[in-house]
Amino acid sequence: MTEPEPPSVAALSVAETATEPVSQATEQTIDPWNVQAGVDADGKVKEFDYAAISQQWATKLIDDALLERFEKVTGHKPHRWLRRRLFFSHRDLDLILDTYERGDDFILYTGRGPSSDAMHIGHTIPFEFTKWLQDVFDVPLVIMLTDDEKYLFKEKLKQPEVYEFARQNAKDIISIGFDVKKTFMYIDSEFFTSGYNRHFSLNTTEFEKLITNNQVRGAFGFDGSTNIGSNAFAAKQCVAAFASSYPFIWGQDHKTYHRSKQLAAIPCFIPCAIDQDPYFRLLRENCGRMDQSSPKPALIHSKFLTALQGAGGKMSASVSTSAIFMSDSEKQVKNKISKNAFSGGQETMELHRELGGNPDIDVPYQYISYFEDDDEKLTRLAAEYRSGELLTGEMKKECIDLMTSYVKKFQDARAKVTDEILEEFLRPRKLEWKGNQNPTVKKEDKKEGEGDAAGLDADGKPMTKNAMKKAAKLAEAEKKKKEKATAAAAKV
Repeated sequence: MTEPEPPSVAALSVAETATEPVSQATEQTIDPWNVQAGVDADGKVKEFDYAAISQQWATKLIDDALLERFEKVTGHKPHRWLRRRLFFSHRDLDLILDTYERGDDFILYTGRGPSSDAMHIGHTIPFEFTKWLQDVFDVPLVIMLTDDEKYLFKEKLKQPEVYEFARQNAKDIISIGFDVKKTFMYIDSEFFTSGYNRHFSLNTTEFEKLITNNQVRGAFGFDGSTNIGSNAFAAKQCVAAFASSYPFIWGQDHKTYHRSKQLAAIPCFIPCAIDQDPYFRLLRENCGRMDQSSPKPALIHSKFLTALQGAGGKMSASVSTSAIFMSDSEKQVKNKISKNAFSGGQETMELHRELGGNPDIDVPYQYISYFEDDDEKLTRLAAEYRSGELLTGEMKKECIDLMTSYVKKFQDARAKVTDEILEEFLRPRKLEWKGNQNPTVKKEDKKEGEGDAAGLDADGKPMTKNAMKKAAKLAEAEKKKKEKATAAAAKV
């Protein structure tokens, strides 16, 4: 099937309106390096429109049916961030569930661009979620720390400085609780010079040959003044999703020149914030053109954790007052929420008692919605706030207690991460995982000619490009047949 052609990132850039000569309205801007909500004609910052992003970029919104299937296939209740649609969009999550049902391998892949020596709570969310996915699926995980990317895109950063950021961020990530036996983490500048990167480098060079300057410019909004390193970096982040880039994870020889067709056929599942999607659209459009064709990676997208100042921005590592950092003291956490967190309450206690507050724009409530696991408590807090029974100060206290506990737990774990532990995560090696030990769909149950998400035929062998196209057509025809049958049943 042909991937739907979403508009370029440039199409989401700022646009002027001529409705008011004294005001300028803008549309939201979303790309891997710049995130800004739109502004209305009166200059008021608007909330991010995630449904619009999903529609513009041709992703699928997560719905109840998908979550019901997730629970049925995995035996795990969906994470609160799925239940609350804080991870709201996906590409081919259903195919990953198909792969898991069959008991086939896939890899998890995520990453971090280190721009400061400490992560903030917004940075921990994709890693907390990835850790949960790793526990649910019991699969190998690759974590990429892109110190080279930050050096290329941040004019003021020096290479030794951003490398040290990467090491400190790596220790932060480890503190989330990943299992070292099934997790390989690497810092680009180290791994790419380690001698273990031959297959990664071969994949990168081949992928670079497939991509034109116009494609990169269209995807990321680059122009003639963009440095050539930035143009080329996209290929690295893309091929990091190929299992064949890491033969040592499967105990295969990393020194041989020839890459593994078997590994190339293993699917990848990528949890990330929605602003990283342009990279992987580029990958999905071109991975089937590799000599050893790889399946399109599946993705699941998170929303942005709102900055302390409220709607329209995300936490920034370069703006200390916009974020709660994982290195903040208890006093700093309290002060930031008390003084800087935007409130959805009324100006006075009397008005608040009378009119109630708005939890939908209240930053303390938004943070509680991320970190409070009790659905009933969350519903109760929102209802009491809307009625005016719960005051702004009381909502902030709930948030302070929760965030203080979260940061303290993290800091206790972080204090135990030694250089020796870090080096073990960074060491290229064979990983250990079990995957699905009780597959419910057998390979022989598949229909003739029907391939799978990994690009394997019914015998588990890599499919040719023509066979993959045929399988995709058959799968699409079967999907349409089921949709028609469902529609017909609904009319009865």
